[in-house]
Order: sequence, then structure tokens, then C-alpha cells
Amino acid sequence: MANKPDNPAEPFKKALTEATRAMANDAEISVSYSLDPPGITNDTMRLPQVTRRMTRDEVMLARGTADAYALHLRYHNAVTHNKYAPTGPMARELYEAMETARCEAMGARAMPGTAGNIDAKIASEAARLGFADISDRAQAPLATAAGYLVRHLATGRDLPKGADNVMELWRDFMEAEAGANMETVNQVLDDQIEFARLARRIIDDLGYGDQLGEDPDNQDQDQEDSAEQDAEEQEQPDSEGSDEQDHSDEMEENPDDQSGETDETQAQIAMEDMEDMEMSDEAEMADGEPPLDAPPPPPISDADPNYRVYTTSFDEEIRAEDLAEPVELERLRAYLDQQLEPLKGAVSRLANKLQRRLQAQQNRSWLFDLEEGILDAGRLARVVANPTTPLSFKQEQEMEFRDTVVTLLLDNSGSMRGRPISIAAICADVLARTLERCQVKVEILGFTTRAWKGGQSREKWLAEGRSQTPGRLNDLRHIIYKSADAPWRRTRPNLGLMMKEGLLKENIDGEALEWAHRRMLARPEARRILLVISDGAPVDDSTLSVNSASYLEKHLRDVIAMVERRRMVELIAIGIGHDVTRYYDRAVTITDVEQLAGAITEQLAALFDNDPRARARFLGIARVKRTG
Repeated sequence: MANKPDNPAEPFKKALTEATRAMANDAEISVSYSLDPPGITNDTMRLPQVTRRMTRDEVMLARGTADAYALHLRYHNAVTHNKYAPTGPMARELYEAMETARCEAMGARAMPGTAGNIDAKIASEAARLGFADISDRAQAPLATAAGYLVRHLATGRDLPKGADNVMELWRDFMEAEAGANMETVNQVLDDQIEFARLARRIIDDLGYGDQLGEDPDNQDQDQEDSAEQDAEEQEQPDSEGSDEQDHSDEMEENPDDQSGETDETQAQIAMEDMEDMEMSDEAEMADGEPPLDAPPPPPISDADPNYRVYTTSFDEEIRAEDLAEPVELERLRAYLDQQLEPLKGAVSRLANKLQRRLQAQQNRSWLFDLEEGILDAGRLARVVANPTTPLSFKQEQEMEFRDTVVTLLLDNSGSMRGRPISIAAICADVLARTLERCQVKVEILGFTTRAWKGGQSREKWLAEGRSQTPGRLNDLRHIIYKSADAPWRRTRPNLGLMMKEGLLKENIDGEALEWAHRRMLARPEARRILLVISDGAPVDDSTLSVNSASYLEKHLRDVIAMVERRRMVELIAIGIGHDVTRYYDRAVTITDVEQLAGAITEQLAALFDNDPRARARFLGIARVKRTG
């Protein structure tokens, strides 16, 4: 009698692995099951973990995820996809969502069993993101809705609960703007090139044509025209061409001498080419063939071209909701709320004070001495003194800060464990809620590493011979707690992730700051404010043990200098229990949440103040030094 496996889920995992390889038409792909977020890296597919209990939800989610990835591998051509990919962020999201829907719809046609599995995956994602509770179109992601609609039109299947809500919120808009193109989805589903062209037309219909970039088909046509022109120029008849044609005719008539004649002709052409190259000037050389050596790769850091990273293969940019299950996030958020409870009164006063300050600025911003508008009572004294003086009027004006985005970059290092990380999370929560009420978009990011002491990067370095001064030697983890376009209500549980045991590890501030800066530059808002919340210097034992002691600190200073020099982002910092003014020129230090009202409210409000003197008081002078 054969022994039963210790883990009853193992036979299922093995069967699913083999089925996935067959469906993907790739026998070499490695399939693993992990609590980490699912994904595909190189030749490894990571699927959701299936426990010993093998609940129906676990099994269906694993099967749906495996089917989705396998169909993508089978029907997706990366070269074609990248050729037609838009350049703008929103257009790219729409394009990616529609291509994913195309691959899954093709699988549903060829293998109907995959449709139900992928429905389970979509239902799980919709439940995790709270799609069923959304009632406002602005809260529903358009790209996701477009992918759902393409899948629905291609398969005729109803979407799971939550996903159908997101699609219906946007369906009228999408059909009104791009209905004619949407109706042709079924006709081009099997042809990725034609589908990519259709996707670009739909993106244009939806109002994001300015993010498409150059039309790749036009570029191909230009290259063909250029090639044809070059061919015609080479075929132009001249004396040398006639001689070459005579040589060619002679070679055809004398096949025995063909080899010798060919060698002489090639030698003559080579000599003529060398003479032409010697006679050409520098401008002509610049237009010639590219050098044999490939151009060097771009530097890792824009701030310091000499900053090195041993490998980026294990770095991770991930959403907070992908690092924990929804139930765990709710539990951690409840724990954070407990930390907030004793300070509820102070936090409420802070939020109300900041909101009143910002809204007061909005309501009291006026243009004076106008010929029409609201009568300016403050100028009536001039009319009394001199009746010939014309009346003066005033008008309310829009505030500049409406077109503003604020990014909160939070240090998620181990040294922040306990009270400091609670303060950082509470800061982020209060500021996000308050600024959103004032119609200022807020993004919340976090940075740490995936492991202590170097992780997989260090293991690779050890296996490859321990090269000298390898540069940064750890696996980055950059976390998106809240994107700028996501409402605070939907991402509220994500901040609880900072309470998760084992999340906080090392901190490499320079690369995190540069990452946040790049994300801000991609935003359309005219004004960008980057607020860093940290507790001191960058520290990573693995990196500093094999590089100079100031390696990470120097890079942080270089990145700060670059941000300040470019002046495209306003950079300020809040030190939690530590003075960070040795790095940041504009910094505030607090040691407890009770100081938020005095330390943050006035300074943040001053950033939005139209009075340059008020802003100068904050930007140049206002610093709250470390106490205690």
C-alpha cells in the first residue's frame, strides 16, 4: 500500500503545475507556491499558496491565477506588445489591461474550462479591492473597466460580482466614446498586431491619444521608404555603375572566372569606400554607421552616475494590498486605530485646523481694483473723499494648490519599529484625509528591503566570487500604500501594513527618494510636493560591509542635491525622533503626535500660501528641533 503524502495539497499542486506547463506550451517553466504576491519572473511562475485544508477558494484562486499566466505566455508576443505600447502612464494601463483580457478571452474560446477558473481569480481581486462597494465612477479604475469590457464582449460571459460593477460604471462612457471600435474586438482577437492597433484607437477615443507616442506603423513605413530610396540611389546609372554592370555580365558569361572577378570587384569597392571615408568630414562621419561597440547602459542613478548596484533582479515595487490578505490588513488597521484612540481629539483638531486653513485661503483669495465684480467696500473711503473716483470691484480667484500633488515617502526601516512607525502611519493617515478633502491629491509610499543582511543579492554576490566594492548589495522593497489617484477610503486599510511584524528591515533612502521623485515627475499636476518621513541616516549592513562607510549617505545627499537643483519638486522632511536637518535643508523634527498641530499644520499650510513671505518663513527658517 502506497504511503499517502504528508501534505494532502501536494498531489493537487503537482497536477496543476503539469497542466500549467502544458497550457503555456512551455515544459521548462518553474512553478512555485508562495505567500508572496503571485507573478512571473524570468522562467519562474509564482502562484498563491494552497494550504493543507485545500479550501475551495484557495484551489480556485490558484487554478485561475495559473490559467491566466499560462494563457498570457501562450498567446502573448512581447516584441509585438512593446512595439505598439503607448508611452503615457494611463494609456499604458489601458493597453496592458486590454491585452491581458485578449489572452484570457482566447483561452476561454479554445479551452472553455479556463473561463470559470479565471472568473474566480477576478472575483477574488474584485473582493480584495472593494469593487462591489464603489458607487462613484471616479473611484473605479478606467483601465480595469476597459479590460473587463473587452473580456465580456469577446466571451459573452457575465463578470463576477464587483467586477461587473466597475465595468457598468464606465460602460456608458466607453461605448459612447469608443463603441464603434469596441464592436470589432471579436474580429481581431486572434491577431495580436491588429488587436494592438485597435487598442491604440480605443485609447485615442477615450481621450488619451496624447499619451500614445509615435505610431509604430508610420515609423516602419518611414524605414521602408528610406530603404527603397537608398536602393534607388545605388541603382542610378553612371560610368562606374556601367562598368560594374559590364563586370557582372562578363561573370555571367564566364562562370569559371566568376570567383576571381568577384574578388577584384570587392577589392575595388572596398578601396573606393576607404577613400570616401578619408575624404568625408566630421559631420558626414556622424551620419555614418554606428560604432561597433554598443553604447554603455544608462546609470543606475541620475544623481550620481558612479553609484553602483550589484543586481536589480530581486528588487520589488509592490502594492501594500499584495503583501497581506484583506483580513490581515483589516486586523492591522484596527491595531493602528487603537494606537490612534488616545490621540483622537488631538488628531481631529489637527485635521480640522489644517482643513480650515486651506479652505480659508481658497475662499479669501481675491483680485482687487477691477472694473466689474463684487463691490469692494474697503475702497469706499476713496469715493467719499473724492466723489470723482470710480468705484472699485473685486473677484474671487481659483487657488493654485488645487493643481497640486503631495507624495508622502515613509521610512519603513527596522529602527522605526514601535512608536515611530505608528507616528508615521498616523501622520500619513491624517494628512491624506485632510488634503483629499481640500482636493489635493496624495500619494503614500514606503521603502525598506526584502531581507536582512543582503538577501538574494548577497547570495548571488557570494556565489559569483565576492567582487570588490559591488555597490548596493540588498533586495529593495518599495511599497505603494496609496496611489495619487486612489481615494483614501479605498486604501485606508493599507496603512495598517506598517504594523505587520517582519515588514520593517533595512533602509536605503537615496534610491527610495529617487524612485518617489521619478513617480512625481510623471504626474500631470503643475505643482509637486515630496514629504519624507524618516528617522535618520540610511543603513544597510550588507552594503556598508563591502563598500565605504559613507556609501549610502553620500548617495542620499547627491539625490537631495539633484532634486533641489532641478526645482521640479518641492522637497521637505519630517524627522521622527531624530534631527534630519543634516541631510534636508527644509526639515521639521517631532517626537510625538501631539506636536503635529504645532509642527506640521502651519508648515504644510504655509506651502500652499500665496504670500511669498509666509512661504519663505517656512522654507528658510521654520524648523522644530529635536527635544528630550
